[in-house]
Amino acid sequence: MRIPFVAGNWKMNTTLNEGIKLVAEMRPGIESTQNIEVALCPPFISLTVIHNLLSGSKIKLGAQNLFYEEKGAFTGEISPMMLAGLCEYVILGHSERRQYFGETSEIVSRKVNSAIKAGLKPILCIGENLTEFEAGKTEEIVTGQLLKSLAGVDPSPGLVIAYEPVWAIGTGKAATGERANEVISLIRQTITGLYDKNFAYGLRILYGGSVTGDNIAEFVGQAEIDGALVGGASLKTDQFISIVRKTAQLKNQ
Repeated sequence: MRIPFVAGNWKMNTTLNEGIKLVAEMRPGIESTQNIEVALCPPFISLTVIHNLLSGSKIKLGAQNLFYEEKGAFTGEISPMMLAGLCEYVILGHSERRQYFGETSEIVSRKVNSAIKAGLKPILCIGENLTEFEAGKTEEIVTGQLLKSLAGVDPSPGLVIAYEPVWAIGTGKAATGERANEVISLIRQTITGLYDKNFAYGLRILYGGSVTGDNIAEFVGQAEIDGALVGGASLKTDQFISIVRKTAQLKNQ
């Protein structure tokens, strides 16, 4: 049975003090919820402090990105070795990295490999944009991104996939639960062909894209959806705790 998983992506939000306050507010509600895994992914500057704050907590910590080289003359980048031992998860291939920073699936593949080599667990993001969605290319884009982003990547038990339709991220327009479930089922079938059925069945696949406490049940009530990668709502204590609790309740019935 796949353990449900909710990850909060804070993106480029929160100062150090704001991050500390947010963790303090969220921690009791998250820790009192059973049978679910939860990760918080703050900005790089907050990782060390929040790592220390969460010592002894069941809440996991994740980073929002990394560079594929271990060290070198790459000004401004963060290597996997800098994150190893500091956090457990790392978000890779997010649509904002692909859109604003020109990351291709080939680059994402190198990052995924480097993360796994360093003992980190990648949360690999894939999804179609509005033009691709309206042109009926969802399946083509999603499977293409998935296969290219995992090219040369050995199956890792820590891998998580997040399906995030780009047209739904930060827009308030979420996909329907039924449609998201169809796409995630396709992702699982593709993983079966790439690796094997047992690995695909055990792989956790999340939905992301304007997830809130009000609509989370529509998604996690679906058989193939194992949780959520949450953006804006992860900055709101009540919303995020609601998402965590509803996910735990629905996936453990």
